[in-house]
Amino acid sequence: MKPGSAKSAYIGRAMERLEDARMLRGLGRYVDDEQPGGLLHVAFLRSPLAHARLRALDVSKALTLPGVHAVYSAADLPAPVAKIPLRMEPRPELARFEQPVIAHGKVRYVGEPVAVVVAGTVAQAEDAVAAINMDLEPLPAVTGGANAAPENVWLFEEHGTHLAMTITAARGDAEAAFRDAPYTRRERFQVQRHGAMPMETRGVLADWDAARGKLNVWGSMKVPFAIRALLATLMRLPADAIAVNESDTGGGFGMRGEFYPEDFWVPYAARRLAQPVKWIETRSEHFTASAHAREAACELEIACRLDGTVLALRGHAHADMGAYLRPNAVTAPRNLAQMIAGSYHVPNLHMAVDMRLSSKTPAASYRGPGRFEADFFRERLFDIAAKDLGIDRVAFRRRNLVQQGDMPYVLATVQPYGSSGEFDSGDYRETLDRCLAEIGWTQKSAMQGQLIDGRYHGLGLGCYVEGGASGPKENARMTLAPDGMVSVYTGASAIGQGLETIFAQIAADALNIDMTRIRGVFHGSTGHVSEGFGSYASRATVMGGSALLDAAENLKTAIRSAAAAQFGCAPAEVAITPGLQQVVANGKSRHVAELSAEGFEAAGAFVNSKRTYSYGTHAAHVAVDPHTGDVQVLDYVAVEDVGRIINPATLHGQTVGAIVQGLGGALLEQITYDAQAQLLTGSFVDYAMPAAGKFASVRVIALENHPSPVNPLGAKGAGEGGIIPVGGVIANAVAAALATLKVLPCALPLSPHRVWELIQEAGKGA
Repeated sequence: MKPGSAKSAYIGRAMERLEDARMLRGLGRYVDDEQPGGLLHVAFLRSPLAHARLRALDVSKALTLPGVHAVYSAADLPAPVAKIPLRMEPRPELARFEQPVIAHGKVRYVGEPVAVVVAGTVAQAEDAVAAINMDLEPLPAVTGGANAAPENVWLFEEHGTHLAMTITAARGDAEAAFRDAPYTRRERFQVQRHGAMPMETRGVLADWDAARGKLNVWGSMKVPFAIRALLATLMRLPADAIAVNESDTGGGFGMRGEFYPEDFWVPYAARRLAQPVKWIETRSEHFTASAHAREAACELEIACRLDGTVLALRGHAHADMGAYLRPNAVTAPRNLAQMIAGSYHVPNLHMAVDMRLSSKTPAASYRGPGRFEADFFRERLFDIAAKDLGIDRVAFRRRNLVQQGDMPYVLATVQPYGSSGEFDSGDYRETLDRCLAEIGWTQKSAMQGQLIDGRYHGLGLGCYVEGGASGPKENARMTLAPDGMVSVYTGASAIGQGLETIFAQIAADALNIDMTRIRGVFHGSTGHVSEGFGSYASRATVMGGSALLDAAENLKTAIRSAAAAQFGCAPAEVAITPGLQQVVANGKSRHVAELSAEGFEAAGAFVNSKRTYSYGTHAAHVAVDPHTGDVQVLDYVAVEDVGRIINPATLHGQTVGAIVQGLGGALLEQITYDAQAQLLTGSFVDYAMPAAGKFASVRVIALENHPSPVNPLGAKGAGEGGIIPVGGVIANAVAAALATLKVLPCALPLSPHRVWELIQEAGKGA
């Protein structure tokens, strides 16, 4: 089937989400809504120090308190204490820095779990935690960066390094290009540590059925099959003895794709005690226990011809990974290295990213991991280079964008993995031109740097690509009941992206039936399909949706085969009427329901090793108050081409939400530590988040002019694209607004205090 050519009664329609009727009536089922009989609760003793030797742990008093059923620590596990392995792109040299399921011998960040209390109520568990005596010998903190620690202070003495690995991306000969270039410029940039901060914190519920030898686990599970496999290994159970079930989710954004120590201890306790056990993360715990992201500093250098043609990029970045490497730790630094060129043709490139450890909460994926950072670094440098060369920054970008005729465009090779990849399709200039027209760039350009009613105005822009369709496979299953209703099962997970609606649209079109005949879309549990890969990296629609097409074809094949057996003809001679109502062959017809008393069932799969690449351009108009440093976003426009659009309404919601998250990261959010690696931003009193109405004018234009050739839907995935370019776009707009003041923003966030400081520093320099 030609990509994007499937018949479409529903695909492409802006339909309200099927999920919303349930959610808006308060009928969602989150993990904390589950209250089985005999439920016990967990609380964790966590390290108050960022780096210390754990000399002793006395739990005797805690065990005597009312309601306490058990207290666990490293002493309760066989030696050596198990570690949580990397899930994405593991390497042997990285295993030494993986996180143990519980601290032993040392603690390496504030909030690291040291002991686990199980009690009849949350209050009883927390009281018991307070009764545990922990003897810690303080050690100097490792605060991160290129000079990560005092001399001879190591988080892991046995390894004597804080450099976990260096990832490089390379193409051509960057050194030669810089030697011969008529123009070069180097700048240092920095993106702050911040995180996803979903509305719902993490939670896990587990129940052990001793009679059947079965473990049931519930939670916000983005990758249930991967979690099941890891639990099976850690708990020494066969995989088929564990069922992992997805609850409704109050936001995922990458941080739920990890496996955390708590995800081990709740099932462990349930099995040991033969009672259901639950843990719900408090918001204060979330700040220290859930994954952080983004913190990276980079020196980036550009080489150009005098006409603005980019000859080369080279750079060296330090990504602060925190105290351990979590399962998806490699994703952000890998993307930062490979995607530093973004949507531009850069013939010579060399980018190195050091993965460095520190005494901070471990870092991992957050929506657009690595790409957000890379786009900020590159787009700021492009604006600086264009200004140096006296070239219009729009013309600079248009000159260097990858051309439509270059597709598929091969990307830089990433080492030590030896991997590359390629852009699949698109016209990058098309989204640039449309974005400029939508925001009125030409008309507003006269306002650049002008002081109007006490505020400086500026425009900024940035181009980006978003990788989707992470493989290697996805599975689906469909059943057609005798009553004519269809049930859809998928290995993808729902994390708020409207998966049930989108998959119902795809399935209804694939079967040529009315959507009201889709009984339900069942997802995120290990019992639905034989194998599943979950939702992350903008993969669910491309991979899971394509698997649905295969399942639908196999279901129709099963129907034709049953009809052929009754009609005495070949299956190819059987036609299925629209609506999946009747089968016809050789002048005979029967109702589909008459072919089988049990109905029909078929599985499907989609195997794919090639990524898809959505792309686009964002632009912003800001006004900056020079007296307070406040940045107001007056207008924000995003134009993106996502291949084939399944549901414009859910796409629009995803993109607007991602942009607002990006604006929070660009202007407000920051996780801050002091010199002893003590967290200073441990609540929303100290950690600023976008409020409703803060960014009122966000406009999204979605195109589908260039379907992807690598999947039958022609879709590309669009869950992350909205956030990727925002940091660079806003920083460029602020720089344009304050150009007459000689302000050069090179670090995020551009909070009011920070912008005010930049203005004062520029004034002193002048």
